[in-house]
Amino acid sequence: MRALLLEETGKPMEVKEVSDPTLTPDGVIIKVMANGICRSDWHIWAGDANVVKEFPHVLGHEFTGTVEEVGNNVKKFQKGDKVIVPVAQSDNTCPHCLGGHHNLCDNRVIPGINYWGGYSQYVHVPNADGNLVTLPETMDFVSAASLGCRFVTAYHGMVDQVKVQAGEWVVIHGCGGVGLSAIQLASSLGAKVIAVDIGEDKLEIAKQLGAHITVNGTQNDSVEAVREITKGGADVSVDALGISDTCQNAILGLGKRGRHLQIGLTTKKEKGYISLPIDMIVAKEIQLIGSSGMPTSRYSAMFNLIESVHIDPSKLVTERVSLEEAYGVIAGMSEYSNVGISVVDRF
Repeated sequence: MRALLLEETGKPMEVKEVSDPTLTPDGVIIKVMANGICRSDWHIWAGDANVVKEFPHVLGHEFTGTVEEVGNNVKKFQKGDKVIVPVAQSDNTCPHCLGGHHNLCDNRVIPGINYWGGYSQYVHVPNADGNLVTLPETMDFVSAASLGCRFVTAYHGMVDQVKVQAGEWVVIHGCGGVGLSAIQLASSLGAKVIAVDIGEDKLEIAKQLGAHITVNGTQNDSVEAVREITKGGADVSVDALGISDTCQNAILGLGKRGRHLQIGLTTKKEKGYISLPIDMIVAKEIQLIGSSGMPTSRYSAMFNLIESVHIDPSKLVTERVSLEEAYGVIAGMSEYSNVGISVVDRF
């Protein structure tokens, strides 16, 4: 099969012929129809996180496709099924899984990190009965790939973690894929949404997806702007980038008893640590909440919300590319210039 190979972090990736995956009794082999290009791919390629242990490797954790082969022990899926592969995969036996938090499994596995991922024609998915989700008949592969980890992470964060309510002021810092997904979701939940970014092109898309007000961080003091617009501070803030400025500004713009949602991962500069205004957090009783992926059990609720309020995830897709073009898109994320979501749909 053809696959985009990561042979060394920070070095160009190339499409090469490699061996097809081998089927196991509890797994299935997926024919990949679409794979979303995610900033997490950039983090791994750039070497921000030392998570790939063996090279060459194939990235890609936002893929959808059809079931091509089925292991003898698999009960829930058959050849030809349209499926999406959750980013957080579990063993379904640990205390977190049994409590419904599959995304926090003690033995969590992530495609594109722990095994070869979706920048390839075929992928073997282990423990398929617990780690695959059937796609709604009405959803196409590119739209499903756009859900990736970004929309599902935003859904879990906005709906399950900070529990956004209608009428609340919600401020999203960073209008990349996960930030735009958060904007789309918050708007659909009835919140008053402020989008903050330094790119007018990204802010324009944010408006199209439901942001009521936009703030350009290069032209305004975003903290003061948010405090003025909300008359004292936001109810919910979201840092969708994971850099010091966006995280700190997001928290500083909160009102009393505000909730901060952290869904952006840090870069090499932060090394996982960001200084925070602790005295303010204490004085205002601010809550800091993280969100990592989404439990597999929550996919049906997410699909129901998408259908009931007519959310169109494909609106985030601004570019469809071939497997050969994927590396250029990933490398280009170093400049934070990407607008919307790019999806590989030609393998």
